[in-house]
Amino acid sequence: MSNSDRRQFMKKTTALVAVSLALGLPIGINVANAADFPTATVNTTGLAVTDTTVKVGILHSATGTMAISETGSIQAEKLAIAQINEMGGVLGRKIEVIQEDGASDWPTFAEKSKKLLENDKVATVFGCWTSASRKAALPVFEKDNGLLFYPTFYEGLEQSKNVFYTGQEATQQILAGLDWIAKEKKAKTFYLIGSDYIWPRTSMKIARKHIEQHLGGTVVGEEYIALGDTQFGSVINKIKLKKPDVIYAAVVGGSNVAWFKQLNAAGLNAKKQNMLTISVTEDEVLGIGGENLEGFYSAMKYFQSLKNPNNEKFVADFKKAYGDAAVIGDVTQAAYLGPWLWKAAVERAGSFDVDKAVAALPGYELTTAPEGYVKVDPNHHLHSKLRIGQWRKDGQADVVYESDLIAPDPFPKGYQ
Repeated sequence: MSNSDRRQFMKKTTALVAVSLALGLPIGINVANAADFPTATVNTTGLAVTDTTVKVGILHSATGTMAISETGSIQAEKLAIAQINEMGGVLGRKIEVIQEDGASDWPTFAEKSKKLLENDKVATVFGCWTSASRKAALPVFEKDNGLLFYPTFYEGLEQSKNVFYTGQEATQQILAGLDWIAKEKKAKTFYLIGSDYIWPRTSMKIARKHIEQHLGGTVVGEEYIALGDTQFGSVINKIKLKKPDVIYAAVVGGSNVAWFKQLNAAGLNAKKQNMLTISVTEDEVLGIGGENLEGFYSAMKYFQSLKNPNNEKFVADFKKAYGDAAVIGDVTQAAYLGPWLWKAAVERAGSFDVDKAVAALPGYELTTAPEGYVKVDPNHHLHSKLRIGQWRKDGQADVVYESDLIAPDPFPKGYQ
């Protein structure tokens, strides 16, 4: 683009940004007219881009045990896309969504990823939730040079040119959260429990190392429950016997409902037992019931109750779209960031080509995120804060701790 073209582009897009601000819409980056960016120039790799539209994929579990967690991500991504389209789209093109259901089945995520990339030729995919689903899909994205925005907090120990991770990795959630509860509760003994797949097992491996080697604590028990299992009686009896200072939990999906209800029925409530979970957000609490985990803690970067103008606008927009009873959890908010970050990448690059968009995004600062300021690191993770939320009976959390901004470190020394 010549200097003259750039000046014309900035003049037009500044006017559009002013309109967007008047509408109260979040701003990811300035908006362009399609005529300024001919299709042959912005799409040199055969993606589903026309003069007026661009196709993207949404790939989450709308059915199965993980639907309780992933439905919010689908809603948030669609909300962001609708807002971006209202602003004029991306490079002047309206976004069209092709949605696929991973159905809580990891091979299905790989199959649907292949369909979206090879048949539908989508410019990007917003999707996956569990690490198992991401690990299943990753080889497809790398083989086909697709682009994935992955929203879930996860164990780290991964970095791919084809993925941007909008959730937090272990140093931003696991290590920082354990530091907080060890200090706050003077905790020395921990009981680890998680669902039986890669994320909880790797997370607990990292947690054990931190507890034993850095906090001077002891792990008095470690259990894994099959994904979707609802029988926790045996584990609860072991916890009662061990009397840990803290239960450290990574139970996911529908199993959480049974886990917390059975804990409460067994008398292990927050008055008698400390718990820090890294897998419960407002989305899960909706199914669990606030009365079943009142007083327990979650380590997340986002809670719906955050007080800042960005979040107040986001919550209002989300409820307008999905009803007053809708709730917003950590991953839901991180999913909302995906379309905005992709828009920024494409418009900074002036191209939908994956390699060009990927190269353009590191260093980008998003000041309109509901969680607050975030910055894209060269390692494709976000600089973000840890927050500790204490659950209330109404299903919302009081934020009792907020860290400084934590730079992402997906390969922390001594934890691999």
